[in-house]
Formats: sequence, C-alpha cells, structure tokens
Amino acid sequence: MLSRGEFLSYVMAPAETNATEVQIEKLVYGGDGLGRLQGRVVLVPFVLPGETVRVRVERQRPGLLQARLLEVVSPAAERAQPPCPYFARCGGCRYQHAGYEFQLAQKGAILEEVLRRVGKFEPPRPEALAGPPFQYRNRAQFHIQRGAIGYHEFGSHRLCPVERCPICSPTLNQALEALRGLLRDARFPRFVRSIELFTNGTEVQLNILDTDQPVARRFFEWCAPRIPGAAAGALEYPAGGDLFRVGHRSFFQVNRFLIEALVERALSGAEGETALDLYAGVGLFSLPLARRFRRVTAVESSRSAVQDLEFNAARAALPVEVKQSSVELFLQGLAQPLDFLLADPPRSGLGKPVVQEVLRLGPPRLVIVSCDPATLARDLAPLLAGGYQIQRLTLVDLFPQTAHIETVTDLTIRG
Repeated sequence: MLSRGEFLSYVMAPAETNATEVQIEKLVYGGDGLGRLQGRVVLVPFVLPGETVRVRVERQRPGLLQARLLEVVSPAAERAQPPCPYFARCGGCRYQHAGYEFQLAQKGAILEEVLRRVGKFEPPRPEALAGPPFQYRNRAQFHIQRGAIGYHEFGSHRLCPVERCPICSPTLNQALEALRGLLRDARFPRFVRSIELFTNGTEVQLNILDTDQPVARRFFEWCAPRIPGAAAGALEYPAGGDLFRVGHRSFFQVNRFLIEALVERALSGAEGETALDLYAGVGLFSLPLARRFRRVTAVESSRSAVQDLEFNAARAALPVEVKQSSVELFLQGLAQPLDFLLADPPRSGLGKPVVQEVLRLGPPRLVIVSCDPATLARDLAPLLAGGYQIQRLTLVDLFPQTAHIETVTDLTIRG
C-alpha cells in the first residue's frame, strides 16, 4: 500500500507560483472532480468532493479548464491510501484514493446526474450491485514498449511498466509475470505492441491486439509451455450452470465475481413465449433466456461470436435461433410481437434507428444493459416519451476503482 507521501509524489507537481486554490464540488463522469475558477468549470483528477486543492491549469477550452493537482490543502474524510504502487501514474484506475463504499455512492450520484442532464428526465434512485473491489478482472490489455510491459500512463501513451495489477485476477497476474520473463528472451518478437490476456480462472487465452507484423503460430506454441494454463484455442468459461466457448475475437464480461449476478438481475422475473436478445455475444443472456421462454432469437453481428453462440446453444441443447445481422437491419424486418427484449449494446448505445424500431415493436418489457450513462440517457429519453417507464435502475459495478459505470435498466410499457 502506498504511503500518503508516495501517492502525492505521483500526482502532484512541486510547488509553483502560478498555482491556484479550487474547492471541489463533486465528481463527474470520467473520474475528475469539478470545481470553479473565475466563473469557469475546472476539472481535476484524483480529488474528492469537499476538498480544497491547489492546481495548475494545463488546458483551456471555452468554458472549461483542465488542471493538474499540485496539493491537497484540505483532504476529505473519505480519502484513503491507494493500495497500488502505480496508482495515478497508471491510466487505468481513478478512485483508489477513496474507500469502496464511497466509490459506489459517488457512481450512483454520477449516474443520476448524467441521466438527468443528458436525458432531461428524473431517474429513480439506482440500486447498487457490487462484488469484491480487487482481483476481479478476468481480461486485461497490456502494452509493450522497449522490452517492458504494462499500461499507458495517465493522460498519455507512454508506458507505465507494471509487475502486477491489483484489480486483475491471480491467474492474470501469473500470466503477466510469465510474459515479463518472456520479454527478456531474444526470441520474443519486438514488433508486438499490445497483448490481451483472458482467463477462466485456470486457463489463459493470449490474444495479439496490435503488432507491426503478422505473428506466426510458432509464437503461440513457444508461449504455451511458458505461460501457466495457456489455452491453445478458444476458452471454455463456466457461468450460471452453462459453459461458454469464447473465441479469440469474441467478447465476454470481465468481472469474474459479478457475471452470474448481472444475468440474474437482467433477467429477474422474465418469462413468456417470445424473447429477443440483441447484441447477444456468445450467448451469456441467450442461454438462460431459452430456459424461460418458448422461443428465443439472438442477434449478433460478429461472425466469431455467432459461431461461439451457435456452439454454446447446441451443446446446452437449447433452442436459440441465432441471426448474424446488424441489430438495426434485423429489427426492420421483424413484425411478430415480443414478450421480452434484452439489449446489451456497445458503448455507442442503441442509437435513434434502433430505438425507433423498439418503439414500433413495443415489447411489454425491455431491459437495457449499458456501459455508458450518456448514451443510455440518449436512448432512454425517447423510450420514456414513447410510453415506457423505468421499473428499476441498477448500478452493477463491474469495474471497481475505475470511472466506468455499468447499468441494468428495467422498463415496462405504461398501462
């Protein structure tokens, strides 16, 4: 765990004559604290509400200043010592300087504020669903520069080399340690720039994300005996009583503690004749839906994910109809009524065309799993205007210590 002095050495510059004091009013989406300076909003990282801080303005935009933290003059009672030696230098975590319960409360307040400001509606108070705040990640991306491996530094593309990451699972950290050793070997290809590790707890899948040259199969064969649990191909991930094959190009949820709780919350009370799973991935929601509904259609555009989904449904002997298509195109050709619709879109959200198709179909119950409050707000506003109401809003904290906010929104048609 960092001492207070070690933490401050990461985030604060030496005393400067052009520094100015700012009172932090609140945290905003993205992780910064908001204050005001000469009538303009100023954003400062690694601060907490109620703190008085000295800052140096580093960037200016119309009506907005971005500043660097120089000194915490008056710390908040909630300020904690970050346990990670790379915190504030590494660009991943944003909230390790606060206790976890306080983090959850702040994320709930940020979620409400974004929905209110962007969506122009009054949201219900969100419930919180959380798990252990460390060692939760089953997937992580690491960058490689000059024989070192780690994350990008905060606000830059410079490398922050890391020996271990406290939010990654023990299996990922074992694989990271093995990779650090392999980087010292002359046989490691120096043109590889970025690597992804994905684990089911025992096996590890190695994916190349960025490289200046194609990587030969022999590289993976060379890595396999040197990385504990290295998987030759797709990974088999158990969750909720099902087994999911996840290929190299397929997405799967990253919080190993909350996958089942996320599914249970999204599908709570769902039952009927027909259900639609949009942006279905490898079938995390499709398979349990098929046990609750007579007919389930899963829509996914990625060919890799579709192949995994078809395999997973067949192995579970579940009658899921899989459609490889963009969601917008599929919905345009759909006419039959639905009892239940679940959508787990990318960060860009549903978008206007998909929202309009959902309103046309009018499923009596709609669940949106979202990873971005702003795009969620833009999607919810026309749905609420078109006759839906929010029954329950849940903050599912899939990314503790970071600024990311995942939500499950349960909507029904107003009667």
